[in-house]
Amino acid sequence: MWKRNKNIETFLGCDSEYDEAKAVLFGAPFDSTTSFRPGTRFASKVMRSESFGLETYSPYQDRDLSEIAVFDGGDPELCFGDTQKALEQIKAFVDPILRDKKLPVMVGGEHLVTLGAVRAAVRHHPELHILHFDAHADLREEYLSATLSHATVLRRVWDFVGDGRIFQFGIRSGDRSEFLWGRDHVTTRKFDFEGLEEIVRSLMGKPVYVTIDLDVLDPSVFPGTGTPEPGGVSFLELLRAVLSLKGLDIVGCDICELSPVYDQSGVSTAAACKILRELLLTVVPASE
Repeated sequence: MWKRNKNIETFLGCDSEYDEAKAVLFGAPFDSTTSFRPGTRFASKVMRSESFGLETYSPYQDRDLSEIAVFDGGDPELCFGDTQKALEQIKAFVDPILRDKKLPVMVGGEHLVTLGAVRAAVRHHPELHILHFDAHADLREEYLSATLSHATVLRRVWDFVGDGRIFQFGIRSGDRSEFLWGRDHVTTRKFDFEGLEEIVRSLMGKPVYVTIDLDVLDPSVFPGTGTPEPGGVSFLELLRAVLSLKGLDIVGCDICELSPVYDQSGVSTAAACKILRELLLTVVPASE
């Protein structure tokens, strides 16, 4: 499908050719509905550049990115003037990846980009379940009169997957109406990851899409995000949550909401890169 241009800067270790790859990494540089501090459109570009400050080896998993085949497909050019069109473009980008039996791994961008990828995933996996790590419930029916927003993304995902298929962890912010609605339609664990292992066991053998909004992290360790929420989890807590996903039938995943400009130290970008490395090593099988 793609032939990688050798001049394209890739994420650390993600330099396999498309045909041999088991996963396709790509960026979704879109933040047009951001309600507080924009800038997540720059995350994928900055993460590629800064990823070379890491090693390909993970001491947490005793695995190396050289042992898996990941193709970095770059960033599709997304429409900033038409949110629906941008989502359609993401869906169109993900659809052939799934058709080719490869795993799409998306780097946002604001959280609404998840909806485009989920639309494609549901087409290929009608029984799709969602694991959602976030500070925010994202279950509003609309936000500032818009039904398509980073504040409504999980509600719009629910439109496709329905009741009992969305499992949220780390949630500590939202409108009261979101939590009231969510009691009847989704499973929400507020503040932390307690109960995740049980949910993971219940999802074994089922198709799962994993979406990680990095503002689930406490802003004391991850200030580089558009909507920081005090009271979040630590880096190691998020890392353990990612590692617990091993063995699931993950058919798509993303990390989003890094806004590098708000952390000039680079620590937030480093954390995002490290979580992405561990996510890839967790969900992508070893090359044969």
